[in-house]
Amino acid sequence: MESAEVSRLKVIIVGAGIAGFSAAISCRRAGHDVQIYERSALNNELGAAIHVCPNASRGLLAWGLDPVRARFVICKKSYRAHAASLEKFHTSDESYVTSTFGAPWFFAHRVDLHEELKILATQTEGQGKPAVVHLKSEVSEYEPEAGRVTLTDGTTVSGDLIIAADGVHTKAVEAILGAANPALPTTNYNFAYRFLISSKDIASDPETVQFTEEDDGTIKFFIGKDNRLVSYPCRNNEEHNFVAIFHSDENVVHEDWQTSVDKSVLINRYSDFHPAVLAVLKKANDIKQWPLLFRAPIPTWHKGKLVLIGDAAHPMLPHQGQGGGQAIEDSVVLGIALTNCTPGDLESRLQLFEEVRKNRASVMQIFSNAGQDEAEKIHKDAAKFIPAETVPKTPEDFYKFNFGYDVVRDSKQAMERLNPGWELPSTFFEKEPEAGVYP
Repeated sequence: MESAEVSRLKVIIVGAGIAGFSAAISCRRAGHDVQIYERSALNNELGAAIHVCPNASRGLLAWGLDPVRARFVICKKSYRAHAASLEKFHTSDESYVTSTFGAPWFFAHRVDLHEELKILATQTEGQGKPAVVHLKSEVSEYEPEAGRVTLTDGTTVSGDLIIAADGVHTKAVEAILGAANPALPTTNYNFAYRFLISSKDIASDPETVQFTEEDDGTIKFFIGKDNRLVSYPCRNNEEHNFVAIFHSDENVVHEDWQTSVDKSVLINRYSDFHPAVLAVLKKANDIKQWPLLFRAPIPTWHKGKLVLIGDAAHPMLPHQGQGGGQAIEDSVVLGIALTNCTPGDLESRLQLFEEVRKNRASVMQIFSNAGQDEAEKIHKDAAKFIPAETVPKTPEDFYKFNFGYDVVRDSKQAMERLNPGWELPSTFFEKEPEAGVYP
């Protein structure tokens, strides 16, 4: 216990979202004092559903996350169909995922995942000192070398390490790079609508009941000419999440996830889809529009005592379902890198973190610019980060690359190279994580 006290860092996390709470779990389990500063009051959490894929779920389950309490749904099947005819052109039984990749591919409501992470970060039970959350505390300035942030009320907070987990609009990128990382319009799909529909509403209508038949854990892709629709269940199959992705000539240069859209706009935009799908879409309410803007991979994620994680480091479009998963991977690596870390070790540990994470997350940013059935669109750019022959070509190839990566093994190997004889403390995980496929 004495060595843990000697090496305890004061860690300031900015942002209490998926990235922030995941980092808090990891850092508390690494033995550090964690303070979280969140701009909101956390009393009106919003959002639709999210994928928690095996590359992320392995670590979460090992930390003690309870998927039953969180009402996660395990992905069992997928299919892709032409939107106008509903003719299926790709089907897959995904029941092999858990045994092949070491953990399930979950569908989760974002609010439920967030609540589980908050519990693990702040509960008194479990390894380490509970993280403390400061609400209505918005950061207006980062000082990387000083390890200091300034809040909008003028208060300054200092720590041994500042973790910027405050999303795509963070000021931390400019503090590290000296310039902002601009949002760029995408040339293909550039907008999405997001909404949930109750499974009960769909199943109780004879015109739409077929949409829920044999639907437990099924993700569906309906592919149109310039638009596509993705749907999957969450919350014990009680709700269906929809992401409607399309191209528009509207010019938007700033991400905004909360713009409401009238149902008639959705129906008009998808009028070329099969009537059976349109009948389901007519049940949509509370539709939010999301501009899909691309931010390129950045050259470095840290400076001084400041490090970026999650969307602050590598914002992604939705096509791979890996945005949350990559934030969780970041957090696992960062926590492992910070085990038995003193302030004097910090720079070498942040360098290790970046070495493990930057190429992996950067290629995921590139992958996320296209659907898994459109691999030709990302091949050239992806080959800048991984060997061209390893760039996936099919949905199954993407699963192998995305899901098979063992972030714990990769991190442990990196730490062993840095410090021969280093061992991961047995208390970092609640139970031994299952193994992935590579490295």
